[in-house]
Amino acid sequence: MHFTQDRIDALDTRTRAHFINSLSGFKSANLIGTQDDQRQTNLSIVSSVFHLGANPPLVGMIIRPHSVARHTFENILQTGFYTINQVNQFIFSQAHQTSARYDRDESEFDVTGLTVEYLMDFHAPFVKQSRLKYSVKLVEQQHLAVNGTELVIGEIVDVYVDEGAVKADGFIDLHAIDTVAISGLDSYHTTNKLARLPYAKK
Repeated sequence: MHFTQDRIDALDTRTRAHFINSLSGFKSANLIGTQDDQRQTNLSIVSSVFHLGANPPLVGMIIRPHSVARHTFENILQTGFYTINQVNQFIFSQAHQTSARYDRDESEFDVTGLTVEYLMDFHAPFVKQSRLKYSVKLVEQQHLAVNGTELVIGEIVDVYVDEGAVKADGFIDLHAIDTVAISGLDSYHTTNKLARLPYAKK
């Protein structure tokens, strides 16, 4: 099949969203935990988290345009803190439900049955059922004029991961902790590891 730009532009909005979102392949599934200054908690699934640097340890994510209320984004700007909680195969349905538009006074933790967890007095809540999670401090935010999205960059503060998942060389075995991936907007996948290859040299 050949999709020209004209053919893509002619797709209805929802079909085009599914199509374009599928092009980038498998993406990480993460729950972003926040709360406002009144300690109202919020939880939202995000598939745009990406590694930005190891020293200092930085992570980025893209948040959709702020044309409607974005409680996660607003809480991050207000407090400067959030958590990133990887989704595993035992909570992916609940994680997906957090993408529904709830009112500000409704916590996605409550409506999905996921459990709030506070660790090391960090301001933002973690997801207790997540097997790999980390606290993040906001360091930079940029509005992307090209499409109105928001780039959020944070520094990793503390990491919590299941015992035995971290190998001697620092590699985290995501397969061992049942991490799932997302393709498109709503398709969830388990993984099968093929191999770890040695460092490539000429």
